[in-house]
Amino acid sequence: MPPKIKTGVIHGRFQLLHNDHLKYLLAGKERCEHLVIGITNPDPTLTKADTADEARSSRAANPLTYYERYCMIRQVMEDQGLADEISIVPFPINFPELYRYYMPEGATFFLTVYDQWGERKLHLFKSMGFATEIMWRKPLAEKGLSSSLIRKKMKTGEPWRHLVPPAVSRLVDEFCLIERL
Repeated sequence: MPPKIKTGVIHGRFQLLHNDHLKYLLAGKERCEHLVIGITNPDPTLTKADTADEARSSRAANPLTYYERYCMIRQVMEDQGLADEISIVPFPINFPELYRYYMPEGATFFLTVYDQWGERKLHLFKSMGFATEIMWRKPLAEKGLSSSLIRKKMKTGEPWRHLVPPAVSRLVDEFCLIERL
């Protein structure tokens, strides 16, 4: 196994952290000593549409606050015994001019690519001179879980708790998220 990278960056909206997100986070952490987890679309002022996937910026697609997502990621990573090996920061993905205020210099950006949005981010990071590593590239049909599907199940009363880590299930209740959706 190659030596671990000192600092890696992974990112996502995490508009309900689910089991496939956890696999993604753990795959990133496996590759580095310290993982910076960027929460994209941290608030409406740092969210804007991108032609590669305009739906990602809608209010309906971003119902959870930065704080709620931060708590979910923090608790899940604590449950994995990794709390001291991660940092969680806002990451305004559609504002490249702001990256230097949130991301550590010299870090490697880990990505998964399923669609035009993934390709767009890969191109953007490379064009800015960031080291990048594609953890996996798969067709969109093989992506797996989606937060929007889980939120839909929550709204319609279908079973969903088995699709998220236990800490997320507890925090959904604590934050009364189902009532807000």
